[in-house]
Amino acid sequence: MYARTATATAAVAATALMGVGALLMSSTDTRTTSTVTAGHTGTTSIRTVSARTEDTKPDAPVVFAHRGASAYAPENTLAAVDKADALGFDWVENDVQFTKDGVLVVVHDTDLKRTTDVEEVFPDRAPWAVKDFTAAEIARLDAGSWFGPQFAGTRVPTLNQYLDRIERNHQNLLLEIKSPEIYPGIEKETLRVLSRKGWLDRNHVKHRLVIQSFGADSVKKVHEQRPDVTTGFLGTPAVVDLPSYAAFTDHINPSYTSISADYVKAVHALKGAHGKKLRVSTWTVNDAVTAAKVAGFGVDGIITNTPDVVREAMG
Repeated sequence: MYARTATATAAVAATALMGVGALLMSSTDTRTTSTVTAGHTGTTSIRTVSARTEDTKPDAPVVFAHRGASAYAPENTLAAVDKADALGFDWVENDVQFTKDGVLVVVHDTDLKRTTDVEEVFPDRAPWAVKDFTAAEIARLDAGSWFGPQFAGTRVPTLNQYLDRIERNHQNLLLEIKSPEIYPGIEKETLRVLSRKGWLDRNHVKHRLVIQSFGADSVKKVHEQRPDVTTGFLGTPAVVDLPSYAAFTDHINPSYTSISADYVKAVHALKGAHGKKLRVSTWTVNDAVTAAKVAGFGVDGIITNTPDVVREAMG
């Protein structure tokens, strides 16, 4: 899933309508688990539902801040997470990959060129693949200046750092295992880090975490290693193949360009790996017209760089 460039996001920001997001599960299922306001809840409760305005429809799709609020801050950074939090959004999406020394970092592209100054810092290290750099080397890179001068010095976070921040913000995580075919063992290590940081306890697993990937085998591995974890497959399987996916995943998450009301209905007709209706969260929807269109298809969630714009369309 590709975010817009800084130029495009600036244009979006200029027209954005402000708003609040929601959770992956239906509001009916989750509203009873905690009380939420437009800000943080108290320390004794967990935000399992995004803050909603009184005008928000109770059955509106869940809104996920794609790579954080990536229309307004550099994608997959702590600044983007904090911007999503400031806008009132509980669910953030990210991407994880392995460094050369086996550390999980939060970055989308399999190379570092687009979103860091790696070509300047390490001019002789082409093609600048994430897997060819140590965590310490990646920590030296500026991951914000490409987006805007006000973000100069922003760093690529490790998954550890990212989890600390969203826990502080009382946010929830839609985690994408990126390009698992080039990172053997990434599923096991991702689960290990999540466990060490407390993200595989009952509350997180039930309300606050979804792990997804474009790799069906990767989703299967997560399901096999932690059958209790909610999983999602990124893509649009043929309707005839949906039952085989339902055996190991709980969500089918396709591009908005590839779906219709009939497709969503076909997904909803099946039960996923945990015996509940398969859900659909579609990406990457960044304008109100498209948001209204896919909401009309009956999707359960919308993944977006501009969560406030989508929220307003759902109001």
